[in-house]
Amino acid sequence: MGAYLFGRLAGLVPVLIGLSLIVFLIMALIPGDPALAILGPYATPDSVARVRADLGLDRSLPVQYAAWLGHVLTGDLGRSHSLNRPVLDEVGERFAATLVLAGAALVLAALIGLLVGIVAAVRQGGLADRLATLAVLIGISMPSFWLGLLLILLVSVEWRLLPVSGMYAIYGGETLPDLLRHLILPAVTLAVVAAGVIARLTRSAMLEVLRQDFVRTARAKGVPERRIIVAHALKAALVTVIPVIGIQAGFVLGGAVYVETVFQWPGIGRMLVNAIATRDVLLVQGGVLVVATAYVLFNLAADLFQRLLDPRIGA
Repeated sequence: MGAYLFGRLAGLVPVLIGLSLIVFLIMALIPGDPALAILGPYATPDSVARVRADLGLDRSLPVQYAAWLGHVLTGDLGRSHSLNRPVLDEVGERFAATLVLAGAALVLAALIGLLVGIVAAVRQGGLADRLATLAVLIGISMPSFWLGLLLILLVSVEWRLLPVSGMYAIYGGETLPDLLRHLILPAVTLAVVAAGVIARLTRSAMLEVLRQDFVRTARAKGVPERRIIVAHALKAALVTVIPVIGIQAGFVLGGAVYVETVFQWPGIGRMLVNAIATRDVLLVQGGVLVVATAYVLFNLAADLFQRLLDPRIGA
């Protein structure tokens, strides 16, 4: 396991360097002048030239990238001109809020997806299977931002059960019950698509496992059906499902951009939308780089967990 982990970590180095290059080039090639965005439409050519020189925008792209990457490797992501604070501080605070939302959504999606997939596989061809398949198709096909608006309209506006937006109430202290009340709607919205994908893969994996010889042998020995499903079939199916959950973790982080905007959640997705609008290049680069790195690390964690379940993988 140590050698496998070392090899995977070594393989992450070129991946992260490639990610940093892509992030830098995307922002560098977007039309518009960051210096003009900082100074405003009435800036003089001399002042624009001075700001470009201060930001290093008058140098070639390879030189700009090398300088930016050198600062990133030392933990310096630059300073946000729109917020007038270090990018690392802003990204750290916003990413913590996004992790709360994405973590809750991923746990919810995994639990619902596994449960629906298991029930659909065990009741293959029955009413439960058909209803589960219909629910999965609807969930996968429904845009997250539209579902979020629908939940706000019904749950918050019509029924007045949960808050409309934000992470905490604008009055009072930041308590855990208050956080949970604000978390329910965005977490459900973010979890629906991921739960549908996990449910489909769980159903397929469970059906394949339930046809294998060791399951028939356990049934022939009189092992209770519930124990066969939970202790034997599910454990074998998880080897296939765990990587999918890791991939969905990345999609949940990406989907947080829309959900945080709809629910005004103070996370990194909402920060990126505002940073793009203000042409805050360093803030966008830092935010996207952190999200992309988290996506890679989530997939690495899923691969390691998969190997723990089946040591033959990667051997």
